[in-house]
Amino acid sequence: MFSDSQKTKILRLARQSISSLYDDKQEPNLEEYKEFSEEQGVFVTLKKKGELRGCIGYAQGYYSLNEAILKAARAAAINDTRFDPLRKEELDEIKLEVSILTKPEMIKARTPEEILKEIVIGEDGLILERSGFSGLLLPQVPEEQGWDAKEYLENLSYKAGLNKEAWREPGVKISKFQAIIIEE
Repeated sequence: MFSDSQKTKILRLARQSISSLYDDKQEPNLEEYKEFSEEQGVFVTLKKKGELRGCIGYAQGYYSLNEAILKAARAAAINDTRFDPLRKEELDEIKLEVSILTKPEMIKARTPEEILKEIVIGEDGLILERSGFSGLLLPQVPEEQGWDAKEYLENLSYKAGLNKEAWREPGVKISKFQAIIIEE
């Protein structure tokens, strides 16, 4: 768990990472954030007027948390292909959300009915993988969208570029994780 001052620091790192793209400043010095050196998965979400404006991250701990936040924040601002790159004049309108992930664990259920029982809406984020396709949805998404577990899995299948029933098919791997969500 993170203290309030650590949460503030995490949000400051994410915001400075984005702001430095536009002000010709150096990116934040990660030494100032060395308390966040453990490798951890993280996603940074940008919202403008409550609507998604960018979201990119890492499901696994490939980087130290401080580096992952820096990279994900910048990528969410300018590399999310669903949106035009964030413009400097939008910076003040953006609210940040940093989701720090636990390590994903494979759901070992065998039948679709068992899989549905394994999912806790509002707590579990999901990753679906099959034949080189994959999709990830953060735990807050189904709650924000009002989805039940079946709708969550159908939308996760779509996110992976598959048909909505793909989650039911043999050979599909579904993992779940939890997240600490820190938002402005």
